[in-house]
Amino acid sequence: MLRYYLILWNFTDKVKSQHKTFFFTIKNQYLCKINGKVMQDRLISRNRECEELQRCLDSDRSEFVIVSGRRRIGKTYLIDKFFNYKYDFTFVGEHKTPAKIQLQDFMRAIERHSKKKQPKVANWYEAFNALADYLEKLPSKRKKVVFIDEMPWMDTQRSNFVSALENFWNGWGNRRTDIVFIATGSATSWMADKIGGNQGGLHARITCNLHLSPFTLHETEEYLRQRNCQWDRYQILQCYMIFGGTPFYLSLLNVSDSLAQNIDRLIFAEGAQLRGEFDELYTALFAKADTYISVVRLLSENKLGLTREDILRMTGIEGAFLSKILRNLERCDFITRLSHYGNKTRDSLFRLTDFFTLFYYKFIEPNNTKDGLWWSNNLDSRSVSAWMGLSFELVCLNHHRQIKTALGIAGVGTAISTWRSKADKGDGIPGFQIDMIIERADRIIHLCEMKFSTDLYGITTSYEMKLRERMGLFRMATKNKKTLVNTFVTTYGVANAKNKSIVHSEVTMDDLFNS
Repeated sequence: MLRYYLILWNFTDKVKSQHKTFFFTIKNQYLCKINGKVMQDRLISRNRECEELQRCLDSDRSEFVIVSGRRRIGKTYLIDKFFNYKYDFTFVGEHKTPAKIQLQDFMRAIERHSKKKQPKVANWYEAFNALADYLEKLPSKRKKVVFIDEMPWMDTQRSNFVSALENFWNGWGNRRTDIVFIATGSATSWMADKIGGNQGGLHARITCNLHLSPFTLHETEEYLRQRNCQWDRYQILQCYMIFGGTPFYLSLLNVSDSLAQNIDRLIFAEGAQLRGEFDELYTALFAKADTYISVVRLLSENKLGLTREDILRMTGIEGAFLSKILRNLERCDFITRLSHYGNKTRDSLFRLTDFFTLFYYKFIEPNNTKDGLWWSNNLDSRSVSAWMGLSFELVCLNHHRQIKTALGIAGVGTAISTWRSKADKGDGIPGFQIDMIIERADRIIHLCEMKFSTDLYGITTSYEMKLRERMGLFRMATKNKKTLVNTFVTTYGVANAKNKSIVHSEVTMDDLFNS
């Protein structure tokens, strides 16, 4: 099959031009390794996104595509790879740059693409008119691809950028059939509110809305294997607990070294590349970043999660603004909203689930030593062990689909939730929490226990009794008559001992790596 595609790719430029969209997909998916030599990086995952981009190229109308996702997630990389860096026009917004300078740079970009001198413009209306004039002179029998990267940074104060964009698309682009207009932005809230949720001229004009999420464990492993990484899954899992599935962070790893060596080099060594990443990350994403960081810090100090009312009371942030902050943090995959069992929306728990942020607050911010090998020297410490246990719980929460598949219930209707009960001094009932509950449509409820271990996990007699007591408390508190079972999610499985009878079903680390 690969040979067939290579033969096709050797056709003349004229043939390739006539079948441009077809060859985009072929080149990106298949021309990654020839005669043992890597010709270009292969896109990992993002299959759905590529299919949508292909649909936009093949459609009989103009398409307005927005691609959102947190910083470092690979938005630009996806578009560049899919289109093989071939654009009829492309421009990158500039962070904290006045509109006057950005307008000059925008016109210079038109000049480079058109090879014609462009006039000076006074505002974005004139700039977009110049872009339309240039695009109209291109061949009419193919789609013209326009790529605007980091669009939110172009919307400076009093620039009227959004209004001008609305005028450009409604008055010109949307009335044609040959434009694919792609906009990306790390400021996910801006993309969602100003473009995706626009109630003005762009209302209902977006034809394709793509959100890039972090890689799963499966995708992370696939990415690292493509780079000839020989780490075992235990090391890859630990890597995920620090860097999450953020492609940029993964790209910085030297796979010839151990994970510990990489962490020291990237984070703890003098001048380490990711030492200042936290501040850059939130400042680039959010206006009033300090307020966002105050919420994130609070959640980092409350590992079990907080309700909106908890956060409101503990921060004093005005209600509407707090709702916006939580919504934006959730859009950027920094926090996760977990439904409270029983579908009490007001009792939903917000948990900080961005692995790098959690690692920052645990080990980077409080670390004032000059020890460039700090991680290697503290691998066996209690604080690192405790952090691994918490991080593994979050990995499991992020991979609940893989857990369902391992349990053989992927096709069964389920609801994922959590439970937190405060101690009742009047009744003498102790408080307890269940981090993940999988409720099945066939009236079976999995109470999930997530345990990180370097070997088989052993259940002690006292722990077995605690689990049995928790099942009884949960049944009493929820008045539940459904079948309750204990499911253990561990790295290597549960040791086969007398206390294992409490375990109904098991999921291991390998199951979490499934696609």
